[in-house]
Order: sequence, then structure tokens, then C-alpha cells
Amino acid sequence: MPEPGKIKKKKPHRFYDYSLLFTIIFLTVFGLIMIYSASSYKAQLDYGNPGYFMLRQAGIAGVSFVAMYIVSKIDYHWFARFAMLGYIVSYVTLLLTRFTPLGVASHGKKRWLRLGPLQFQPTEIVKISLILLLAVLIANLGVRINQLRAVGFIVALSAPLALLVTANNLSSGIIICGIVFVMLFVACKIKWPFFLCIGGGVGLLAVAPYIGHLLVKLHILKDYQLGRINVWVNPVQYARSGGYQVLQGLYAIGSGGLFGKGLGESLQKLGFVPEAQNDMIFSVICEELGLFGALCVLALFFALIWRFMVIAVNAPDLYGSMIVVGVIAHIGIQVFINIAVATNTIPNTGIPLPFISYGGSSLVFMLLEMGLVLSVSRYINVKK
Repeated sequence: MPEPGKIKKKKPHRFYDYSLLFTIIFLTVFGLIMIYSASSYKAQLDYGNPGYFMLRQAGIAGVSFVAMYIVSKIDYHWFARFAMLGYIVSYVTLLLTRFTPLGVASHGKKRWLRLGPLQFQPTEIVKISLILLLAVLIANLGVRINQLRAVGFIVALSAPLALLVTANNLSSGIIICGIVFVMLFVACKIKWPFFLCIGGGVGLLAVAPYIGHLLVKLHILKDYQLGRINVWVNPVQYARSGGYQVLQGLYAIGSGGLFGKGLGESLQKLGFVPEAQNDMIFSVICEELGLFGALCVLALFFALIWRFMVIAVNAPDLYGSMIVVGVIAHIGIQVFINIAVATNTIPNTGIPLPFISYGGSSLVFMLLEMGLVLSVSRYINVKK
């Protein structure tokens, strides 16, 4: 019993988004199953072990979940002090990758950085570092973010990093620009300049082939990049060259029907779709699980983004809210690009499907971002 005259204070009930946690775990486990299904044939031929890629991804996932749990238990405000450091490290790792022997080439591009036994993609560091930095800047600016010079300052700070990434990895460059765009769009009260940018982007996409030819003549765009645009417009005409992967992916999607051929029964993964466990894994999902399975995967991503939105709206401060908005932009844009490429809705550019495609760097940093979101969710006060 409390003493007379004293009021017993109730401790605030902390919120933890177990729905979000379950969705993350489910997507990752589903990804491991699909990686095994999509890669078992290639893994058996190349390594003598059908589970080679799946086991590697499972080991990385296990370590990443531990890291995600640790990050989720740390006050997300603590990470703000490292925002500028992360921004600097992003530049350093990108420059090391491009201009030193530490950079490892893949498909003709230096996108990997090797530091001793570790090999990772610096673009993943850029994404999470930029989200943290922009969240700090927007929170510190407050209402001043609606001033043109404040927006210009953030764009000027982000543009060199985005250009450096885009020069070597177009898809990651698009995602970084998208993160900046979405975070500023949400933070600013004036929306019409952003809608103008969206309209301009759609217009450019409509005349992309003509712009591509012009940029090649000006030596800004390389021939292979123009080839990707031509393949997008007419993949059948370029079936013997760049259109092969696109067509095989479309064959896989079309042959799946409503309910698919069954898990593990894909034919296109048997050497027809290159790197089926990586960027083209959505095609294998459609072939094996059909339209129904593809829609279920999309529903899971929508559920994930919905939980992010709930956390962003109820976050205790602007900084926490903007972190979650940045993660929404990252995952939403990456899912859209991956599926759009698989269905030939946009020109081919390699990017993994979050949580599902094979790739250690992507999964590690994606789960670290999930840890940040879960940390923000812990500080939402729920009245009993």
C-alpha cells in the first residue's frame, strides 16, 4: 500500500513490435528456403554440395540476427553521435574500392571491398550511414527544413556520395537518391517541387531510349548501358545477347501459372536463368509458387512497410521517425526495383530482393537497419 499523501507513479509501458520481428524472421527463413531451391543445381555442379549457398547465407543470417538484437536493445539516440563518422567512412570505403587494389571486380565493376578475411559492398554502408545522418540533420533543423537553403544543403551533402555510388552501381545510386527524396518529402510541408520531380522522372523514363543514344554520342553513357535500355524496349530482338536473362526470367514467371510448379520444381533455374539465387530469385518464386506465391511475398513486404509506418507515426521524436522513414524508402525502393527488373518493367540493373536474395552484405546491413527500427519501437509509450 502506498503511504498516505503519496501518489504511486505508473511506469510507462514500453512497446516492442513483435509483429515486425515475426515478419522479418519469416522473410529471412523463406529466403533461405528459396535460395536452396534456386541454387541447389548450380551448387551441386560447382561445389559438390546442393546446400552450399543456403548454408553460407544461414550462417550470415544467424550472426546478423544477433547483431540486430543487440542494436535493438541500444537507445537509438546513441547512434546519432556516429552519423558524421559513418558519412566519412562511406567516402573512404567507396574510394578504396574504386581506386585501390582492395577493390574486387565483379561483372566488370569494382563493387566489393576486401579487408583481410572480410569482403563486403561499401554501398550498403552508405545507405545506413546516410539514413542516420539525414535523420540527425532534419531533426536538428526542425521547422527550418522548409527553407530552400536547408533542403539545398542536404541535397548538396548527399549528391557527391550519390554520384560516386551511381558511377559504379546504378541501382544503388537510385536507391540512395530515393532515400534522400523520400526523407525530404516527408519532412517538408511544401510538396509541389517533389511532385514536379516525380513527373519529370516518369517523363524521362518514357523517352529513355532516345536519351540513351544521345548520352552515348556525348560519351557519358557506355555502350553496354545503352544495350540494357534497348533490351528493355525489345528483349526478343536482343535475345542472343543482353536479352537472354530477361527472357528466361519472363519465361519462368509465365510458366508458373496461378499456383506454380511446386517448390523445387523450377526448370529455368537449371542453368537457364543466370544467378537465379541472386537478383532473379523473384522469377524462381513465380515459377515454383505461381502468382499466388508472388502475391503472398508482396503481401509480406506490404505488412513490413505497414509496421514501419506505424512505428514512424508513433515514434517519440522526429529523429526516430526519420530513421524509420529512411528505412521505409530503402526497402520499398529496393523491392520495387528488383521486381520491376524481373518483370522487365524497367531496364535491367542488378539489386537483391531484401531478405530473400543470396548476398551477405545486403542481409547484414538490412538486419542492422531492422535493429534500428526495433530500437525506435521500444521507446513508444503505450498507455495501459
